[in-house]
Amino acid sequence: MTRILIIRFSSIGDIVLTTPVVRALKSQLEGEVQIDFITKKVYAGLLSANPHINKVITIDKRVSEVKDQLVPGYYDYVVDLHNNLRSKQVKHTCKSLNFTIDKRNVAKWIYVNVKREILPIGHVVKRSFEAVKPLGVEDDGNGLDFFIPDDDVVMPAMLPEPFRDSYIAYAIGGKMKGKILPTDKMIRLCEKIKSPMILLGGVEDRERADEVVKVCGNRVFNACGAFSLNQSASIIERAEKVISHDTGLMHIAAALKKPLISLWFSTTPEIGFAPWQPGNGSVIIEANCKKRPTSKLGNRGFKDGCVFNVDLDEIAKMELG
Repeated sequence: MTRILIIRFSSIGDIVLTTPVVRALKSQLEGEVQIDFITKKVYAGLLSANPHINKVITIDKRVSEVKDQLVPGYYDYVVDLHNNLRSKQVKHTCKSLNFTIDKRNVAKWIYVNVKREILPIGHVVKRSFEAVKPLGVEDDGNGLDFFIPDDDVVMPAMLPEPFRDSYIAYAIGGKMKGKILPTDKMIRLCEKIKSPMILLGGVEDRERADEVVKVCGNRVFNACGAFSLNQSASIIERAEKVISHDTGLMHIAAALKKPLISLWFSTTPEIGFAPWQPGNGSVIIEANCKKRPTSKLGNRGFKDGCVFNVDLDEIAKMELG
């Protein structure tokens, strides 16, 4: 048996983006392959139903919490798809042959500061496969994986009546403010879209979603914080189309092969995290702002509003496309 440990501690989208490598290692290496995955406890549910993963090892904060599960020499290979201090600690503890992703941080820094990709960055999925190239596996072209546990499937009867048949899902969140369309523009966008809409996000997004519903009425359902992440994925799976900011649910929508309209503000797809092989009819909408990208993470350069210059009419017309 070949035993492999994959490392990616966070966050939602980044973990989903590791799944093509997980699948390739499981299916393309000869003989029986055991794939274990170490991540933060809060993200374990993303991987719990993945049939390619044998065991999910979780930490709260420190690698030392699971030192007894990282027996030196137990794993044949460690695949580090995070490349940070914690992942280095895991590799040091396991004492196995390891393969590590190149984060291309210098190339990203240059790109953000000069607005041109002088050094190649490349998509994170491609760079993940470059890391494991010595093992002889390659991308099978089947995109991302996301498996929804049976207990988390949201049936139509669990939604308000207007949303049981057909709707558009809009993932309104974002880890940084520069990735989130301002509430006034979000309201105007939802007013222009005539289909029933379900707003998805965390508890932190609920207040903004309430403001949208207050203006748009019962054609819009605020599901932010009302469903778990896997349940939100189930709602996305049933949607006719998905609109999303640059956030974790965007990558889940891509994994589920949904027609996806992804909206990009402070960040740009060239940083390496564009939707990976989403459903047919998917499009990327980028703001008309010469300052972009204003940061690698979307946490700077957005306060004057330039990065939110998107054509709301163009987005709304895609409702019917």
